[in-house]
Amino acid sequence: MNFQSLRCLVTGGAGFIGSTLVKRLVGSGAQVSVVDNLWRGNLENLKSANGDWAIDLEKDFHLVDLTDYAKCAELVREVDVVYHLADIVAGINFVFGNEPFIFRQNLLINTNVLSAAVLNQIPNYIYVGTACSFPKSLQMQPGIVRLNEEQTYPAEPESSYGWSKLMGEYEAELAQKDGKINVGLLRLHNVYGPGAAFDPKRSQVLPSLIRKAIRYPEEPFIVWGSGNQYRDFIYVDDVIEGLLAVFERGMNRGLIQIGSERPTTIREAAELIVKISGKNIDVQWDTSKPEGDRGRIADCTRARACLGWKPRVDLETGLQRTYDWVAARHALAV
Repeated sequence: MNFQSLRCLVTGGAGFIGSTLVKRLVGSGAQVSVVDNLWRGNLENLKSANGDWAIDLEKDFHLVDLTDYAKCAELVREVDVVYHLADIVAGINFVFGNEPFIFRQNLLINTNVLSAAVLNQIPNYIYVGTACSFPKSLQMQPGIVRLNEEQTYPAEPESSYGWSKLMGEYEAELAQKDGKINVGLLRLHNVYGPGAAFDPKRSQVLPSLIRKAIRYPEEPFIVWGSGNQYRDFIYVDDVIEGLLAVFERGMNRGLIQIGSERPTTIREAAELIVKISGKNIDVQWDTSKPEGDRGRIADCTRARACLGWKPRVDLETGLQRTYDWVAARHALAV
């Protein structure tokens, strides 16, 4: 894909997915600026493999809280496309322990960025949503539940995070239908890969388990829940391909899911991580902890039809790459 001279703004661009997108856009010839408050993001994420900065930090990085509309209106301007990835999220413990905070912050972030884009007549806005916005009842069914985009309503997300991200989708659709801006809508399933947060407070399940495997036996390998819950894990590079494709072929074509279409139980993922570690690990299951939805996987029919997209990285390959990345960072920290 050639994005030569395309002017892009990436909100949350110092985060896991955002920084990976930034580097890919720059490599494709785009002019990229980043807005991030570094709540979860890290400037180090914006370094390339050889240690060079992907962007000019003095000119193109803006340390800004997007809940401040005046700042949004000042910075979200003079670009061809806004990739809006910024949000407040972390692991399951944080999500369910801070629901009012997450809901309010994400509503403000989403409406401020979109409003600033419309105000400043930016032609294209790409919003990144989450599979957590699907109804809770559908994600608690027996068997394997394959969800398509039309099953979003009647709305019933399990968490305030899912609700807040759904409202961001809805508002973007309103702006598009009113002719205010071209909109691309991607709804991501469980993204993992190099660059994901792996610290105890904010990491999600796969990087958390990888950290525990690397630190074992110094840190016990405790898995929350029964391990029977399943997820649709999608590797970050496959997600980036979707984000690039939606700009080229998916604008104003409605909601499009990005996932692997393969169910993986947390037990299966934990066992695979133990295998990759090469250690004799005693896996402990803490059923007193929440495990979230029973499960769901994506139906990516629309992604194939609209974007010509399909996942390419299998779980074992992706976990091996992620394990190696976390192990290298952990070695530098000790």
